[in-house]
Amino acid sequence: MFTKEGGQEEEYKKLSKDEIRKQLGKLRKWKIVNGKLRRDFEFRDFNEAFGFMTRVALEVEKLNHHPEWFNVYNKVRIELVTHDVGGISNYDFRLARLIDKIARAF
Repeated sequence: MFTKEGGQEEEYKKLSKDEIRKQLGKLRKWKIVNGKLRRDFEFRDFNEAFGFMTRVALEVEKLNHHPEWFNVYNKVRIELVTHDVGGISNYDFRLARLIDKIARAF
């Protein structure tokens, strides 16, 4: 369970292909690769990339939903999938929106 904006609680829900396609249409630069929601980010340098990762880490820890990610110098790849439901969930899209919000600050 997680708390939605407005204080309501919502269950993790594995999304169908149609639901994923609909939610993906609301995001920029995210795509589905090997059954995971993926986005690549590029920053000015390692310091900025690491700063972004640190801000994301602080927020995802509060949500207890952690990304798979990979960093080389100024590049960060993030992949989201909910292992507990065996696929992409509503929570992955919520986290993608949060990550996008953090990225806009860089």
